[in-house]
Amino acid sequence: MIATNRIKAVIGTGITGLSVARFLAQQQKAFVLLDTRTCPPNIEKIKAEFPEIQLELGELNVDTLLSCEEIIVSPGISVETPAIAAAKAANIPVVGDIELFVRYAKAPIVAITGSNAKSTVTTLVGEMASKAGIKVAVGGNLGTPALELLADDIELYVMELSSFQLETVTKLNAKVATILNISADHLDRYPDMRAYILAKLRVYFGAENIVVNRNDVLTHPPLAANVKPIYFGGKADFGSFGLIEEDGETFLAKNLKPLLSSRELKISGKHNLDNALAALALGDAAGIPITAMVETLKEFRGLHHRCEYVATKNGVDFYNDSKGTNIGATVAAINGLARSPAQLIVIAGGEGKGQDFSELKPALAKNTCRLVLIGRDAPVIADAIKDVAQYEFADSMQDAIHKSFARANSGDAVLLSPACASFDMFKNYEDRGEQFCVGVLALQEKEPVKS
Repeated sequence: MIATNRIKAVIGTGITGLSVARFLAQQQKAFVLLDTRTCPPNIEKIKAEFPEIQLELGELNVDTLLSCEEIIVSPGISVETPAIAAAKAANIPVVGDIELFVRYAKAPIVAITGSNAKSTVTTLVGEMASKAGIKVAVGGNLGTPALELLADDIELYVMELSSFQLETVTKLNAKVATILNISADHLDRYPDMRAYILAKLRVYFGAENIVVNRNDVLTHPPLAANVKPIYFGGKADFGSFGLIEEDGETFLAKNLKPLLSSRELKISGKHNLDNALAALALGDAAGIPITAMVETLKEFRGLHHRCEYVATKNGVDFYNDSKGTNIGATVAAINGLARSPAQLIVIAGGEGKGQDFSELKPALAKNTCRLVLIGRDAPVIADAIKDVAQYEFADSMQDAIHKSFARANSGDAVLLSPACASFDMFKNYEDRGEQFCVGVLALQEKEPVKS
């Protein structure tokens, strides 16, 4: 069946769906709004803003979708949903807000995806561009929805993109694109890792420049991409951004030329060296001057809930990495902050999203770690790591903080990096991180610290 009505279907009434509805209204395009939930978010706002728009809630109506010329689906809704799949089978285009954004964006795009560190690197590149005096817009999966960024005076777009958003992208045509890293995530949505990786690889479609992680082969583009990659990470060499050692000091470098010492960075952890190098590679390919990028790196203090230093109590450092919602993020945080022979106590647990927690074992085994486990899948994690690390359970965030502090000595660190989603115990990862920070700051210095 071929659609005959020039009307679009917008599926999802969350932040993305609302931005799409507003954009289509501005463009004077006819559309119908659908949501699989009977009481979705923003419903009153939508009724007030679009009183004349047809609104369908609950199970998707296949006939409605088949009557439309195009379906714009929010990233939280799988394109494999039966009604959407039926429309695709009928040759009705299924796109997302990023595809619409690309159609209308007039400025070059820096496209950033990866399992971890997307927000940090996206924010860094945006701040680098701003420091250089470039009129930049930053958003996508981070902060402002893509369509709300569109403006005629923008000179550069820096976009964080999730695998869900990339599923519906045909050709991004970015000025520069990257996959920062790949680790298991969202396996409750994808049938296997291959499907997840293929979604990520779509970021490279039509890219003018490609930045890849030298140490993660899964980030490398298919040979058919026919674009010479720019590498970041590891030891520097010609044509890459990496690290060099001079007089016992580590420097971030381009083409073996030192740019700044790692000591000048305010962000901590080995993984943040890679994040800084990725931002330098992306910014360079996008035409941002090196001087502005180096100055930004010297000033950047990191993002809230991402290996964020919280406080020191009785010589014990506390770090908030609540954004660590998958195993890869937690492994990076552990390897970045571990301080053997001193101990790193990791608060982990929550909704596991179908991950294999045995993948934590190498990082736990090579570092001196102890776990305090919370949330629904705490027993699953315990069973997976029981032969490489000590662990105990906690009933709440406050309980986890006190148990961690009780086990820590001066010189140790406590890291909240759950490797899980937060919705079993908290509103979101921000709420989880805020509760951690509040609990840490409330600890009294006189509280006994036991070995």
